[in-house]
Amino acid sequence: MCGIFAYLNYQVPRTRKEIFETLIKGLQRLEYRGYDSAGIAVDGTKKATTDINGNTICLIKKMGKVKALDEELYKKDSLNLEEELFTHFGLAHTRWATHGEPSALNSHPHRSDKDNEFVVIHNGIITNYKELREYLITKGYEFESETDTEVIPKLIKYIYDNRESDSITFSTLVERVIQQLEGAFALVFKSRHFPGEAVSTRRGSPLLIGVRSEHELLTDNIPIQYNSAHFKEGIQEKNSHNRPDCSKAINSVGDACAVEYYFASDASAIIEHTNKVLYMEDDDIALVTHGKLSIHRVNRQAGENPVRAIQTLQMELQQIMKGNFDAFMQKEIFEQPESVVNTMRGRICFDTSTVVLGGIKDHLKEIKRCKRLILIGCGTSFHAAVATRQLLEELTELPVMVELASDFLDRNTPVFRDDVCFFISQSGETADTLMALRYCKKHGALTVGITNTVGSSICRETDCGVHVNAGPEIGVASTKAYTSQFVALIMFALMMSEDRLSLQARRLDIINGLRMLPELIKKVLALNDKIKAIANELYQQRSLLVMGRGFHYATCLEGALKIKEITYMHSEGILAGELKHGPLALIDKDMPVIMIIMRDGCYSKCHNALQQVIARSGRPIVLCSQDDPEMTKNVYQTIELPHTVDCLQGILSVIPLQLLSFHLAVLRGFDVDFPRNLAKSVTVE
Repeated sequence: MCGIFAYLNYQVPRTRKEIFETLIKGLQRLEYRGYDSAGIAVDGTKKATTDINGNTICLIKKMGKVKALDEELYKKDSLNLEEELFTHFGLAHTRWATHGEPSALNSHPHRSDKDNEFVVIHNGIITNYKELREYLITKGYEFESETDTEVIPKLIKYIYDNRESDSITFSTLVERVIQQLEGAFALVFKSRHFPGEAVSTRRGSPLLIGVRSEHELLTDNIPIQYNSAHFKEGIQEKNSHNRPDCSKAINSVGDACAVEYYFASDASAIIEHTNKVLYMEDDDIALVTHGKLSIHRVNRQAGENPVRAIQTLQMELQQIMKGNFDAFMQKEIFEQPESVVNTMRGRICFDTSTVVLGGIKDHLKEIKRCKRLILIGCGTSFHAAVATRQLLEELTELPVMVELASDFLDRNTPVFRDDVCFFISQSGETADTLMALRYCKKHGALTVGITNTVGSSICRETDCGVHVNAGPEIGVASTKAYTSQFVALIMFALMMSEDRLSLQARRLDIINGLRMLPELIKKVLALNDKIKAIANELYQQRSLLVMGRGFHYATCLEGALKIKEITYMHSEGILAGELKHGPLALIDKDMPVIMIIMRDGCYSKCHNALQQVIARSGRPIVLCSQDDPEMTKNVYQTIELPHTVDCLQGILSVIPLQLLSFHLAVLRGFDVDFPRNLAKSVTVE
């Protein structure tokens, strides 16, 4: 997940070195979000020319850590670090690659042209960037990166080059740009044509503005200006609101008084400078000109708040790094309503019930001709494959093998040219999975990557693939990457079965289930307090069994793995059908047992297993459906979950086990985010 930070000082003298330090510190506060490269944009040395008033913009970008960028800044001999700038606007950005591998060229800020007339920093994904890119290329604009973001500065320059009047405002240009964009974005713009001005906007990605002044602000509430400027049949309609109305903008008391503005993806980068912040809403356009901040929107929607309030943050810097959460793992569990949406965004059209995975659509015909699917992964990624195997078999009507990468290699498994092999890895660098990929390529199979890291080795070496867009995971124990991998594989199955008439009713049920999934995840997360109470009863135990079957066998494996990873308790995921073949010997009144029993095709079989556990004095904790009052009888405790289509129920049933493992680890006094002996990315065999 990219990090945005920008700083505008108006009538506040700052040396270029001080500005650099502010921008770098802002990026350092955002490092926890995960990134692979970083960059800044600042005013360069003024040229003695009439060209755009002699304004220049200097871009400095570096692959790797923020520290490497910081060192690079001081190598720029052309920049006078001691020059004092009374008014200046600087941009800074950390990039998490989604389109194009990590590199200085692909990192932000991105520019409109070689003269840096417009530069922009972006957090999010532009889903229609290919169409915009093709159009702009036909108009003579040259692209230098592989990113989706680069279309934005090119597009704003195209609109500026074709402006109807020289008096057009910066905010109007941005307004016209965002009307052409699809997807999610938080954007901050800087331009040589509008020195000392800043424009920011957002849709689907967070952005807030901090305000700092030695003087009291005129108001804590900013009325929104509704611009209603748009194109209709090639003719622009405009009204007097296209220009910023300074009476509706905030500034410090008195004319031309000093004020500073901080733009950031989250408050962790702002809190050390000011606790006065404004949270932008979707499609807001914030403009700072002559030190005054105004908020613009194209149209007013019924029921929307016509003002934006300056709020006072009550929290301290150390608290806000993880938001309101105690650990990154906890934060990532609670991000799952958003992360599954990001996985689906731009890929599922719920209105037409179509699914398009852009990364594999060009190979779809070849995949449909294959004789076998092989899904290969390690740990949590292996469990995502197990979780979706049954649906893949059902919708593709192909044999599906699920393999642990290390075992797959040890057996020298036969692989043929008409196989399609999937390699699932959060980091895209998992050593065993990477070795299995090279083994399959050598045998002529088509290879598909399912990763969360663009530019990783698996991304580069597979024939095609899907980026799950879960955002960076900092906690070693994977949570949101698992559910996003799950959703990505479900979408692949839906895409493969699009032309099967006999499967259309089933497909529609699953697509409707995906539509409702984010809200259902929120309902499961609301059970956190109940799960914490159960953890209080279990945390002193030495062992824990998790049982289920059918679609929920993978949930048992994944839940048990989470408990092992971060609580250091022995935990085992058991297929309920195997209970009488050995595991039943472990059951007594002292053995904690969690059973997953949902209303699906295995309900009666799981119920039989439950009776066997109860008959041996077991006291099972049962994850069951809300509409199952029978299940609450004769069992020790229940966790009642909302019901969804059977193949998606595993996403809802794994979240209580993620939360349980978190609370158990906290109660046992362990570091949740960095469990002993484990690394986030396993890059050795």
